[in-house]
Amino acid sequence: MKKIKIAIVGVGNCASSLIQGIHYYRSKNRNTASGLMHWAINGYSPCDIEVVAAFDIDARKVGKDVASAIFAEPNCTEVFCPDIPELGVTVQMGHVLDGFSEHMKDYNDRSTFLLSGMSEPDQQQVVEVLKESGAEILVHYLPVGSEDATRFYVECALEAGLAFINNIPVFIASDPIWAKKFENAGLPIIGDDIKAQLGATIVHRTLTDLFRKRGLTLDRTYQLNTGGNTDFLNMLNRRRLASKKTSKTEAVQSVASKRLDQENIHVGPSDYVPWQKDNKICFIRMEGSMFGDVSMNLELRLSVEDSPNSAGVVIDAIRCAKLALDQGISGTLLGPAAYFCKHPPKQFTDDDAFRLLEDFIAQGQSAAGKVSSLFSERKKSV
Repeated sequence: MKKIKIAIVGVGNCASSLIQGIHYYRSKNRNTASGLMHWAINGYSPCDIEVVAAFDIDARKVGKDVASAIFAEPNCTEVFCPDIPELGVTVQMGHVLDGFSEHMKDYNDRSTFLLSGMSEPDQQQVVEVLKESGAEILVHYLPVGSEDATRFYVECALEAGLAFINNIPVFIASDPIWAKKFENAGLPIIGDDIKAQLGATIVHRTLTDLFRKRGLTLDRTYQLNTGGNTDFLNMLNRRRLASKKTSKTEAVQSVASKRLDQENIHVGPSDYVPWQKDNKICFIRMEGSMFGDVSMNLELRLSVEDSPNSAGVVIDAIRCAKLALDQGISGTLLGPAAYFCKHPPKQFTDDDAFRLLEDFIAQGQSAAGKVSSLFSERKKSV
């Protein structure tokens, strides 16, 4: 199989977990691999993904090989695959814009970005790097609240002819105007805001859907999250949180039997606890009534390593984007977006989203198989 060539914007904890995972599964096979939703999609396994370009704004990462940059501070996620050989890919200086929150300058360098002071590339320079690298897909990992910076890289992806995976809550794939731009360019896009493999949002959604299916009334609910990585530190700036809260809240509201009034639902990041590092702790409370309007409540505590939780989904999103590229499918990929993301263009229950995803994969693989078979028959007849 050919490699799936990706470029990464933001070489933080999530990128670290993704790249570690690509190399971790090289020692596995279909029978021994665990922790994946799909071992192969259209014949591509995790180890068929290749990083060919990367951008960041931290002096400890810019200029380094990606293989060492993913372990540089302030990254603090769990190291489950330490022996990664040099990739021959140097981290390039990125364009800052609003990709850095000013309040983070008040924290020590071990916790926050160390701005390099290097000259920032313009759009044409980024496009040239993407084109020269041979990248097919741009994987977007900028901090929450990076509205202008996200749009900068979206424009770069469109100009360079790359598919786009938007892992953060800046609404691109779910914006009809941007979705149409990708459709017109013949490029697929998956977004917005990646939904973790087994994180706070998917668990909260599942429980909310369970209330609906079992005939319980959900009267009020909250989801509180704490963590100690740069993502949580960045989100102490509440002005950067608007789209994140919208994304997470709508993910839960969309599967409830009836929408809750705003004062009865609170979903979102709550506080930064430095010693937690990349560990995310989630507290969910749900209050409602059951048969005979008898009151009940449910409380749950979930503790997960945040970035591997994300990477377990992104590794499938990349391969779905590649499947779309191979089959000439453009615009927002509805099934993958609904299953992988908190804020897709259209919300479905997770059961329906799963079926849409599996149909997308099956139909794409079937089409690829027919093309391959036809090509083989033509070769035989020559």
